[in-house]
Amino acid sequence: MSEKTNNTTAPPQLEEVKVNNSSLTELKLACDDALRRHLSRPDQFKAQHTHTDVRLGLGYASVAIAAVTGLYSWKKDFEESKPMVWVGVILYMLLTGAQTLYAYFVERDTVFVGKRKTVNKRIETERLTIGAKTLPSNKKNVSTGPRYVLTASYVHTANGGKSLIRKAKQTTEATFTTWFDEEGRMDEVAFWRMVKWFR
Repeated sequence: MSEKTNNTTAPPQLEEVKVNNSSLTELKLACDDALRRHLSRPDQFKAQHTHTDVRLGLGYASVAIAAVTGLYSWKKDFEESKPMVWVGVILYMLLTGAQTLYAYFVERDTVFVGKRKTVNKRIETERLTIGAKTLPSNKKNVSTGPRYVLTASYVHTANGGKSLIRKAKQTTEATFTTWFDEEGRMDEVAFWRMVKWFR
């Protein structure tokens, strides 16, 4: 997606990735991890972890409230601790609900958010956001199998985001059999070839 296309070498060989071929979840997670590894290399984008940080913050806060509530109810009598336990339970439910809603409505299918800055007579910023999802087999042609769909959004700006240089949105898809053999081993070089246009 970016204008930086001179680097076409394959990534260094990584450890073998092997998954259960009959589990779409494992196949998708293996592809998501490979995508993150390739795009967050030093010559690519710097990964932004905002979504992970928000979900972890909400999760840790809800666990801390549950622990404090449990400790309080253990130290005090049942009738005396009942109002505080209700407050703790309600706060816990609100925080876990907020975490679930954030993942569903804000983060959605986002797999990678990356940013890189370059100097080309001025400071330019590139931002890449990639979402991934799986689609079931085509009912007309079942032999194709389930598909991995990537949607990329690319924004290239300058002057602190005031000048838009380029903006693009692309979607691509392929079947999982393109990268996984019968035993569940992933061909990361073939996967890298499909996603290299995101650079």
